Amino acid sequence: MVEFRVDRSGGVPAYRQLMNQVREALRLGWLQPGDRLPTVRAVVASSGVNVNTVLKAYRELELAGLLEVRQGSGTFIKTTLGSATPEVVADLQQQLEDWVRTAHQSGMEHEDVAALMTAVLARDKDHQL
Repeated sequence: MVEFRVDRSGGVPAYRQLMNQVREALRLGWLQPGDRLPTVRAVVASSGVNVNTVLKAYRELELAGLLEVRQGSGTFIKTTLGSATPEVVADLQQQLEDWVRTAHQSGMEHEDVAALMTAVLARDKDHQL
């Protein structure tokens, strides 16, 4: 089950953060069709956000076709976003963790690593790699 976290210091609205976390979990294979999301009450208790914030996030995800609300049973994942198998994702995650550890050992700080990753992803998006 996914555990939501909300960063109040950032400029991203809380409902959007919840939506992004569900999308990320879907892309990484951590959530699969049929998985049940935490109840609205549980998300409110664990993250400290307003009930309406959670309802808005779940509603937006439902409208996007990613969730299904079953009256009296809960909110469930309807489809997935990831294209790689869980095994491939796990292998790539391990490689990335090793790379990040090496980068930190080389003196790079977290922000440096994030900036480098963003730059590489931008170049890849433009098919420059």
